[in-house]
Amino acid sequence: MRRTYTLTYARNVTDVDDKINDAAAAEGAPIGVITERYLKAFHADLHVLGVAPPDIEPRVTQTIPQIVRMIERLIAAGHAYAAEGHVLFDVPKYADYGHLSGRDPDEMIAGARVEVAPYKKNPADFVLWKPSPPAIVGWDSPWGRGRPGWHIECSAMAEAHLGDTIDIHGGGVDLVFPHHENEVAQSTCAHGGQRFARYWMHNGLVQANGEKMSKSLGNVKLIKDLLVDHGGETVRLALLTAHYRQPLDWTDQLVRETGQKLDRMYGALREAGITGALAAPPSVEPPAAVLAALEDDLNTPEAVAELFGLVRAANRTTDASEKRALAESLRAGGWLLGLLAADPVAWFAAGKAEGGEDAEIDSLVAQRDALRRDRNFKEADRIRQELTARGITIEDVAGGPARWRRTR
Repeated sequence: MRRTYTLTYARNVTDVDDKINDAAAAEGAPIGVITERYLKAFHADLHVLGVAPPDIEPRVTQTIPQIVRMIERLIAAGHAYAAEGHVLFDVPKYADYGHLSGRDPDEMIAGARVEVAPYKKNPADFVLWKPSPPAIVGWDSPWGRGRPGWHIECSAMAEAHLGDTIDIHGGGVDLVFPHHENEVAQSTCAHGGQRFARYWMHNGLVQANGEKMSKSLGNVKLIKDLLVDHGGETVRLALLTAHYRQPLDWTDQLVRETGQKLDRMYGALREAGITGALAAPPSVEPPAAVLAALEDDLNTPEAVAELFGLVRAANRTTDASEKRALAESLRAGGWLLGLLAADPVAWFAAGKAEGGEDAEIDSLVAQRDALRRDRNFKEADRIRQELTARGITIEDVAGGPARWRRTR
């Protein structure tokens, strides 16, 4: 049965913080110039990866009045206090602080290694509002000209667009503490004890060859760089091969194997006679097993495994109608994962060069076919190896001539 949901997807934008302020000062430009540049690049990357845009994309700079009002409510309720132009959340006043991250508040305070500001009542208290000097962007408030702290921004935007309680809150595992812990505290207290989020989905981080990505190690992988060598669908599937809660180790082997997986899936579609690109959800029902995997905490590795079960079944059967039905089910399941929407024929034609080189490769592939028919496998393998070294992949087809494509 096809599932239908009424969903409002919000993805907020932090368009003012100290790093943005520093970058704007270095360029002598307004903060909006900096944020627009990176937001445009971010949107472009997500589009190539097939990530659906949000219904709402609020920005901090558009939410300042709501932020100020939320802080005022926290002060009135005794959960925040003003001090020297700052407003801070009074952590000990919220008994459940540390529940989301599973940390003991006393241990967090004892393990703190940062200098405690003299205006803080407690070492764990965090900033809701801070003063802005003349050279830094700021807004008028009851506590003087200033700007919001990071955590209160997200709580205020969520309240403004989704209400007091939201169903699902996502984010990286690195944000559980302190960011999400602080969000829970201030939102719960601002809403009279109402639950802030019913479910939390924290994704693991992408590593590079077994190491944490960091600028100091020089191993940061940017989407725009990966897309130079790999298509958006290949990068997307590679990211889906690990469960979202687990870390993902990004390696050349992972990308190579992912490309091969997509070739097998698109190959099954092509062999079944599926043509054309998909611009809307397919009319056939998605496989029940794929749906079940996604409904089990978004288990994408299991969902992909179910798709490959369909690939194997489609490749085994010699019944044309059965092959077609399996391929259509495969594509319907792929659609749920943001995969297999391209024209299968165009998928394999992608990257072919114009001019005489294609004719030369066609000739070599035909020679190899003839050598295989003559059982001269040594010379046939030599041609395959030569073409592989040139970035050409050969696909043998039962009962017909071999096909070739350039490795994406």
